[in-house]
Amino acid sequence: MSGGWAAGSCKGLFWKGRRGGSAALRRCFPVNKEEAVSPAPKKRRLAAGERYVPPPRKRSTGVSFGAAHFAETSYYFEGGLRKVRPYYFDFRTYCKGRWVGRSLLHVFSTEFRAQPLAYYRAAARAGRLRLNEEPVSDLDIVLKNNDFLRNTVHRHEPPVTAQPIQILVEDEEVVVVDKPSSLPVHPCGRFRHNTVIFILGKEHDLKELHTIHRLDRMTSGVLMFAKTAEVSKRIDEQVRERQLEKEYVCRVVGEFPEHEVVCEEPILVVSYKVGVCRVDPKGKFCKTIFQRLSYNGKTSVVKCLPRTGRTHQIRVHLQYLGYPIVNDPIYNMEAWGPDRGKGGKIDKTDEELLKALVEEHRSKQSLDILGISEEDLNSSAENKDCGNVSDCTKPAQADPINENCPAEDTKDPERNDIAACPLNSDTNLETLKKDKELDSCENQDGQTGENSSEEKDPLCVECKITRRDPSPKELVMYLHALRYKGAEFEYCSKMPEWAMEDWEE
Repeated sequence: MSGGWAAGSCKGLFWKGRRGGSAALRRCFPVNKEEAVSPAPKKRRLAAGERYVPPPRKRSTGVSFGAAHFAETSYYFEGGLRKVRPYYFDFRTYCKGRWVGRSLLHVFSTEFRAQPLAYYRAAARAGRLRLNEEPVSDLDIVLKNNDFLRNTVHRHEPPVTAQPIQILVEDEEVVVVDKPSSLPVHPCGRFRHNTVIFILGKEHDLKELHTIHRLDRMTSGVLMFAKTAEVSKRIDEQVRERQLEKEYVCRVVGEFPEHEVVCEEPILVVSYKVGVCRVDPKGKFCKTIFQRLSYNGKTSVVKCLPRTGRTHQIRVHLQYLGYPIVNDPIYNMEAWGPDRGKGGKIDKTDEELLKALVEEHRSKQSLDILGISEEDLNSSAENKDCGNVSDCTKPAQADPINENCPAEDTKDPERNDIAACPLNSDTNLETLKKDKELDSCENQDGQTGENSSEEKDPLCVECKITRRDPSPKELVMYLHALRYKGAEFEYCSKMPEWAMEDWEE
């Protein structure tokens, strides 16, 4: 009989002999069973001068946002806008494969050019850059596999509409809300607290919600969350099997045809970062059914029934048909050419199109409508190979031009926005020693009023810039998710004011 671990009478484990069942006990001692089954790995002896890298941490599973995250900062309201007080935030990431063997200085200079190297040197001196939780004193340090990077920044978020989130239904399984335009569903890019998930947690004490589907940031309407993973999985199966009926309403330019219109043009993503798509034969199959509801002599209200859930599907199909949404900040712009993309006619390369869109918004001082800033554009130009969602974990300015936060009613298994962003949610500021600045930035005595009394962060570029606030009107797009119907449920919102037959601009 071969030897092995077995239970013994001494409340521990003993080793059974290798010779016959009557072999005497060789030794008997109390020991933790888990330790016996899975002995702790021995630390490898380091060579002279070699730097130790701790093993990677286990990722926590489940919903990642809780009270500690919601308490990072507070809101105030001004000019019809919801604003977030600037706050300190940790961007965290493990060393990417392409960084191994390169110095921190080289990585910052080639991949994180939103800030000059002088900023990173100053951040290191201030104790805001940490490697494996140790302050970085030398940016020439060479990165190794499993290195853990943390960068503490003074974070500013763009304003969103002050329109409240209306809760349509809440029971033991789901929360259904009427989402205002301009609000992302969950944290991504430059948005964190100005998102539906955070507002529901902070103002309605609705926590640990599971996203069932998503809406584009500028799209308003019915938005569903599950309260448990089981409910989320059950409804998600209906989404994947296309058993969920979705109805949208929008207001478009011109007189839309009275008869039913079906568009099945494939859609290709031009840029995940800026959030731009177009019709292209190489794109994914899409199908949208349109039916005109009314026409006021200038614009039409159209019912939209998407049969697939591609990024910006409704908006792109309407543009292709020649009836873009009246105030669409992407697909009804002059950058697309004199026909504004009708029939897929653009006459620009993708790069030229993106540049033209950005320049058009820059001239109107409305880059925030796209969810981007000048600093983001500088960074983007240097990081064309870093265009995936996981870049929001990078240790410098998180890739804020990631407009692929929510897309129109999509839950793409190839994208993991929610899993990627909460990974960065640790806000441990023990190394900052900035109590005075933190107290001033978290001035929570009042919920309204000016933000100018707050102390500036000496390293923060945003603190030195005065940006034009968008008007509440600029934060509304005439596309609304009106109804969602599944096998066991149906949720509807009110028709928006701009969709009424007698409405005028």
